[in-house]
Amino acid sequence: MLYAIIASDVENSLEKRLAARPAHVERLQQLKAQGRVVLAGPHPAIDSDDPGAAGFSGSLIVAEFDSLAAAQSWAQADPYVAAGVYGQVVVKPFKQTMP
Repeated sequence: MLYAIIASDVENSLEKRLAARPAHVERLQQLKAQGRVVLAGPHPAIDSDDPGAAGFSGSLIVAEFDSLAAAQSWAQADPYVAAGVYGQVVVKPFKQTMP
């Protein structure tokens, strides 16, 4: 089943985010290689594709997992959690209807 992982950054997270990004992206690449990622990306803190120093306010990942517990476990093991980038992570079942 698909699950949405909706994460919110702590204030002034950009420096921590940049430091942990390679490990974060590596984990996502592993899911992608398994054909499990529907979409993933950050939420710019301002209305711009490149928010610069404004940074990001969080992230959204929609991916396939065996269960809600498995999705939650995967999300909590994210390098952004360990680095203190995310202040809150919510994992919900997701039913894709489009495209």
